[in-house]
Amino acid sequence: MAAKMELAPLRQWDDFYPGTDRFAKPEFGDVTKWNNRVISNLMYYQTNYFAAAVVVFLIVGFLNPFGMFLGAVVVALVFMGSVWAGENQAMVKNFKKKNPSVFVVCVMVASYFLLSLCGGVLVFMFGITFPLLLILIHASLRLRNMKNKMENRIEGVGLKKTPMGIIMDLLDQQEEKMNKIQDFLESKMKD
Repeated sequence: MAAKMELAPLRQWDDFYPGTDRFAKPEFGDVTKWNNRVISNLMYYQTNYFAAAVVVFLIVGFLNPFGMFLGAVVVALVFMGSVWAGENQAMVKNFKKKNPSVFVVCVMVASYFLLSLCGGVLVFMFGITFPLLLILIHASLRLRNMKNKMENRIEGVGLKKTPMGIIMDLLDQQEEKMNKIQDFLESKMKD
């Protein structure tokens, strides 16, 4: 069943940020668990992340509109080119699926070098890389809760499609979760 695109709800501030009991250092030794935490948080808090990134984009865009526009265009073109390469080259697709964080870092490094040719590095650092770094730090440290896990299962089954879900699909991070959820649901139906 094809789900129509919908925006995830903006999570309450007290759910999104405050409270040291809701944050913990990730288990760096268990990369799969850390990756699942990051993906779950990216999916659950996606509207909060987009809102925070837009605020930073607007501030930097107000201070240097041409530089911000140039940075956004370069990053978008590099990302689209790398997704296209991932769809057409098996080696790139496997790398993207096994190392999504490294893949995103490669996109950002390529964008950095292209922007350094145009003189837009400072705008790139503050307007694009800084919000991504803050989002990654929050998604890595924020513990998941039951609502978070349920929302991700609903999206993974395909009942709902959000912008972050589409980005995760482009990074080949949803297929595996959907298979796990489908196996779980099938095992429960047999019981």
